[in-house]
Amino acid sequence: MAVLVTGAAGYIGSHMTLELIDAGEAVAALDNLSTGRRDLVPEGAAFYHGDIADEALLARIFREHDVDAILHFAGSIVVPDSVADPLGYYLNNTVKSRALLAAAVAHGVKHVIFASTAVVYCITEPMPLSEAGKIDPISPYGASKVMTERMLADTAAAHDLSYCVLRFFNVAGADPEGRSGQASPKATHLIKTACQAVLGKRPHFQVYGTDYLTPDGTCVRDYIHVTDLARAHLQALGYLRQGGGNLVMNCGYGRGYSVLEVIDTVKRVSGVDFPVRLAERRAGDPAELISDPSLIHRTLGWRPQLDDLDLIVDHALKWERQLSRE
Repeated sequence: MAVLVTGAAGYIGSHMTLELIDAGEAVAALDNLSTGRRDLVPEGAAFYHGDIADEALLARIFREHDVDAILHFAGSIVVPDSVADPLGYYLNNTVKSRALLAAAVAHGVKHVIFASTAVVYCITEPMPLSEAGKIDPISPYGASKVMTERMLADTAAAHDLSYCVLRFFNVAGADPEGRSGQASPKATHLIKTACQAVLGKRPHFQVYGTDYLTPDGTCVRDYIHVTDLARAHLQALGYLRQGGGNLVMNCGYGRGYSVLEVIDTVKRVSGVDFPVRLAERRAGDPAELISDPSLIHRTLGWRPQLDDLDLIVDHALKWERQLSRE
């Protein structure tokens, strides 16, 4: 059996591929390299350069590998960009996912694990967010993920296919062994950009919005280490292969930190007091996102191993320094 990882040269996809290779899995890695880096795909994975909607390429992958599962990470992920370019996000995240699912059904793939997001939830839901919470995204990015979740559920109801949807909260950090991390120079993730400010890659750090109804006025997020996230997916794969039923699960730590708290942590861990500027809110940003991870704890027995904001920042900073030496 083999696993197809889409978006395998990207931030989360590359860590997932590392985790699978470390676990002895055969991996086919697919990425169009629009934002990913080929060198982040580990040796041992069969790499294919192309698009998830390329039917001929998908047929070739399924023909060359005994793929029983797809871990689907490919897609566009920047919330404000989705507000500016909704049709681009619906094309990349929804329409192309439909093509991938059609190919999976045609070639008898048994399991799909889909990377969704916490921003599918209604922003007025009380925290922490449970999977039973109201679904009402405020951005096209979130809506594109909801559409794909629904397509996946409907496809599984009609065909011999089981699935897990993991709704991520804020993914951060880097591989503890330094093999991968967030490599995009245009990244918008808070911890990544703060580490760039530490190293002088940015002249300052920008805080978007200080008037939210939160303790210090800045957005609050639940930060999860990327390696813990990859390990959750690996456990979800084992669950499906053992005959587990379809599931939608949150993937976070259940605790939030504000933007200002994260900035203070980055400054303390790095020992660098970089300049911070305040700006207006960005479109599509909810005030607070904190997970209730109890379902994934009960169902998969998943327990995070890297649940420490200082450690997450330390791994991210080491990776950013490594990028600076390239």
